[in-house]
Amino acid sequence: MIEGVEATSATSVDGLACDAPSARRATRSLLLLPFVGVAAVFGAFYVVMWRDPHLVSSPLIGKPVPTFSLPPVQGRSLGLSSADLKGQISLINAFASWCLACRAEHPLLMQLKARGAVPIHGLNYKDVPADAARWLDTMGDPYTRTGADRDGRVAIDWGLYGVPETFVIGADGRIAYKQIGALTPDILDNIILPLVRRLRETPPGQTP
Repeated sequence: MIEGVEATSATSVDGLACDAPSARRATRSLLLLPFVGVAAVFGAFYVVMWRDPHLVSSPLIGKPVPTFSLPPVQGRSLGLSSADLKGQISLINAFASWCLACRAEHPLLMQLKARGAVPIHGLNYKDVPADAARWLDTMGDPYTRTGADRDGRVAIDWGLYGVPETFVIGADGRIAYKQIGALTPDILDNIILPLVRRLRETPPGQTP
């Protein structure tokens, strides 16, 4: 030890005494902050992308369907418009021939049509006309009406996240439910069809 100089591990920073190990830890913490921020952003993105689709709410629930009018898919005679969605309970199913999840849920739509459970209308999203027609000719056509949304503008008004998506529409033309992602037997049997039944039993102007 040098005489007259006190042995210490303290280091002065801007007039404040701080322990050297503490200073090093503080420096390491500051260096890690950008990485922590990036991790938080990716973590939030992961939660949003992989959360249960049922839990993603829509601001359109309870509101009238957007105003629109679309020509039919190639080879079909009946187009689809907002005026067609009043007077009876129905489903709107957004689909595309290039969508693998649409292919997975399609047999369920065909089963619904065979059962006559509820009318289904198809919103064809950003598809090539010939591809959409070939899809329905090959896979089967479960739709009463179809609307070809070539540029996706109507889908924006409907708040689509992607395809497939399915909406339950009340007889009053209001959106009662939105399913993001492919339909499953569980979703149909425990959510959508019970809601259709409640809507049919509910007097006009009341909430099911």
